[in-house]
Amino acid sequence: MFCPMAIALVHHPVLDRRGDIVKSAVTNLDIHDIARLATTYGIARYYLVTPAREQQQLIERIVGHWREGFGADYNKDRCQALDLIETVNSLDEAVADWRELAGPDGLPVLTGARHREGLGYRAARTLARQRPLLLVFGTGHGLAPELYANGWPELAPVRGGGYNHLSVRTAAAIILDRLVGEQGRVMPSAGD
Repeated sequence: MFCPMAIALVHHPVLDRRGDIVKSAVTNLDIHDIARLATTYGIARYYLVTPAREQQQLIERIVGHWREGFGADYNKDRCQALDLIETVNSLDEAVADWRELAGPDGLPVLTGARHREGLGYRAARTLARQRPLLLVFGTGHGLAPELYANGWPELAPVRGGGYNHLSVRTAAAIILDRLVGEQGRVMPSAGD
């Protein structure tokens, strides 16, 4: 049995294509698609991490439409998925909230497309049975190096046969399926 799991989608600090640390923009697709993904896989919380007040207001407006307005009546399933969302200013705030919710041994696990060695999916599934994980995804061109300095485990990247810049929504779907999906429970997958 898996421990509770959460997702954090970080918009700052992340890298742009030049490698500069930036705040990336929140997108409607990331809000909706990752919330639906999280609901499908039984994820306990979905953190949207941005210190930009304008971006937080955008999240509130989008989520509010589906929770309270016309959207709530039109598509009740979307409302359920968006109920997982918690908007926070920083990854530290997400980690603190996750540990308050899931227990003090809640562990952030970083993800990224860089070709570094990381925790294989078999080892990650074992870890997910022992501790509540917070899967940390970066937007833009990935998480800033300072986040890797925390000593948190890194998940092995999703590797294809060539081009390796998946949308964060696609990478999150692949990773969650490998970790907690039906296939992840019964057989090893790539990265093991």
